[in-house]
Amino acid sequence: MNAHAVSRRWPTCLAVAIWAAQAAAGASDTLDESVTGFGEVLPLLPLLYVVINQLGTPRSTWPVLGAGLLLVFGLQALDLVSPAGAMVGIALGVLLWGAVRGAPHPPAVQAVGVAVFGTLAVTGLLVDPEVGRWLVAAGWFFHGLWDLAHLTMERLKGIVAPTFAEWCAVVDVLVGVELLVLR
Repeated sequence: MNAHAVSRRWPTCLAVAIWAAQAAAGASDTLDESVTGFGEVLPLLPLLYVVINQLGTPRSTWPVLGAGLLLVFGLQALDLVSPAGAMVGIALGVLLWGAVRGAPHPPAVQAVGVAVFGTLAVTGLLVDPEVGRWLVAAGWFFHGLWDLAHLTMERLKGIVAPTFAEWCAVVDVLVGVELLVLR
């Protein structure tokens, strides 16, 4: 692959690099640790879409991701509430705010994302880790398809930055596969 091709696909290259670093760092994790870790982060994915949809500007995508990661890791460090539960609650609040205030894009699609991915995450965290693995992996994998839909479907384009949709799709699919194959 030449330098020009890599520069055009930098989100994919970044996603693979981040996933590889994460996989190496978590190589000794137990199944329970992996399901819990990925399950607690999964609701961040639809939360990002809801917040960015409400802001109405794809330019905000990467900064919102940074803030979301700070939220997840801050909640994990405080250990007062479940990050997954908090993010689902925040997403529902933002959806309600969007319904009252009006959202730049129809919020119904994003509400479906919160419902589906939030349910998969929370349920995956509550059940036996062997079953939870499948639910959390499905959430990550199907969120990758969600990202691809936002990257390619005309109706969904413009909600998040295309570079983010590409990056997130790759990360999500790799994490989903990792949960099923490598753990």
